Amino acid sequence: MCFDKISRSFFVIDIEKLPHLLYNQSGKKGVNIMAELYLRRKIDRFLQLWKEDDDRKPLIVKGPRQVGKTESLLRFAKANYQSVIYINFVEEPKYKMILEDGYSAEDIIKNISRIDPSKRFETGNTVLFFDEIQVFSQIATSLKFFKIDGRFDVICSGSLLGINYRQIESNSVGYKTDYTMSSLDFEEFLWAKGYGEDTIQDMLRHMESFQPFNQLEMNIYSGLFLDYCILGGMPAVVRQYIEKGTFEGSLEIQRQLLEDYKEDIRKYADGVDQTRIVNVFDQIPNQLAKDNKKFQISKVAHGARFKDYRGCIEWLRDAGIVQICYCLHSPELPLKGNYDDSKFKLYFFDTGLFVAMLDEEAQDDLRANKNLNVYKGALYENMVAEAFVKSGYSLFYYKKDDSTLEEDFFVRTADQLLPVEVKATRGTAKTLRTLISSGSYPDIQCGIKLTGGNVGYSDNIMTFPYFCAFLLRDFLKRGKYSLQDQE
Repeated sequence: MCFDKISRSFFVIDIEKLPHLLYNQSGKKGVNIMAELYLRRKIDRFLQLWKEDDDRKPLIVKGPRQVGKTESLLRFAKANYQSVIYINFVEEPKYKMILEDGYSAEDIIKNISRIDPSKRFETGNTVLFFDEIQVFSQIATSLKFFKIDGRFDVICSGSLLGINYRQIESNSVGYKTDYTMSSLDFEEFLWAKGYGEDTIQDMLRHMESFQPFNQLEMNIYSGLFLDYCILGGMPAVVRQYIEKGTFEGSLEIQRQLLEDYKEDIRKYADGVDQTRIVNVFDQIPNQLAKDNKKFQISKVAHGARFKDYRGCIEWLRDAGIVQICYCLHSPELPLKGNYDDSKFKLYFFDTGLFVAMLDEEAQDDLRANKNLNVYKGALYENMVAEAFVKSGYSLFYYKKDDSTLEEDFFVRTADQLLPVEVKATRGTAKTLRTLISSGSYPDIQCGIKLTGGNVGYSDNIMTFPYFCAFLLRDFLKRGKYSLQDQE
C-alpha cells in the first residue's frame, strides 16, 4: 500500500501485475515521478526461489559490469528483509578491515558494527550484501562460516573484471551458490515493452506446431527484434529507450559503456596485456565482417602469435565481454573435449555494443535503412551466439579442412546433435543438408535454420525466424514437436 501526498489517500499496487516497478532515489518501494524505471529480470524469480530454500547457501552473482546486478539485488533485498547491510568495497574501502579478527560471522559482524553502529543485525531477517567483491575477493572465505553460523543471509556481487574467481572458488567451494547475470535477453526486452508470458508461450506454440506467424505478428516481432539488436540489452540503454520511446541518446550511452570497459581493462589487466587485450577487443567487428569469421591472431598486430594472445582472449571471456565459439574436431557427440582450442570465433556478449563499434557509415545504414551491408552476416551470427549463451548453451562451430563444409553453430539434446545455420538471406542451407544426409555423422538426424523468414519444415530442416532464437533451448527441452507429422 502506498500513500499519495497529492490526493492525501492510500492506494494499492499489485507488483506482480506490473511490467516495471519504480523505486525512488532512496531505493525504497513507492511511486515517485522522478523514479527510475525498474526493468524486470530473470534473476528476480531466481532470487525468490533462493530465498524460499530453507537450506540456501550464500549467493555470488557474477557478470559483466553495468548489467544490472546491484539494482536487482538491492530491490530484492529491500523487499524481503527487515535489515539490509549493504557494503560496497569500492565506495567504502574502510570495510576491507572487517576481516582483521578472522573470518567467522561473529567477528565480521562485530567489526561492521564497530565501523557503523547504526547497522542492525536481526537474526533470520537480515541480509549482508557485499558488492564489488572483485576488489576484495578475500571476503569469499567467510561464506563458509556464514553458512555454518546460519543466522544471516549473504549475497555477494561483482564484475568479473578483475575477479580472481579461481581463488574465490577454492575458498568457498561447497558453501555458495553461483548465478551469472548478463544484459537483457530478448525475452526480458519483450517484458520491458509490456509483453507478458502469454506472448512468449504463443511464440513457442508456433515453433512446436511449425505454424507460420501471420504477417502482423511477423512485422511486430521482427521490428522489436531489430530494435533490440540495435539497442542491445544493457539496462541503461533499454531504460532510456523505454522511457523516451525513441533511440535518442542510445548510441552515446553505448559508446560510453565501451569506453568504461576499456578503462576497466587498463585498471585490472597486468602490464603489456592491457594493450593486447584492447587490440583484440577492437579487432572483433572487423574479423566478424569477413567471410572466414575464424579469429586470426595475426591480424591483431604485426608478428602476433597465438601463445602470446591466448591469455588475453581468455581474460576477455572471463570478464564476460566476449564469447568464444570453438571449432569442433568432428560434428559428433560429445561436444566438450571434441574441439580445437586454437581455432575459434569471437562474439560480443551484447550485440548492441557490437553495433556501436561499427563505422559511421554502417551505423547510418542500419538505423536509417535497416541494412548492414558487409556486417549483415556478422550481426545475425552475433545475435544468435548471444541468445544461445544467455539460454545456457556453449558455442561450437565446424569447418572441415580443405572443404567448403562449414556450420555456424551446434546444439544438442540428450541423444542428438543439431547443426544450426544462420542465414542472412533466404538462401539454401547446403551444409545443413550435407550433414543430415551424409552417413558419416550418425548423431545428426535433423537441423535448424534461423532466417529473416517464417516458421517452416522441409527435408528434416526446421526453420525459425531470428527472433525465436532465445526460445530454442526450451523448444528442444520440451520435445513436443514431431518431425514425422511434417512429412
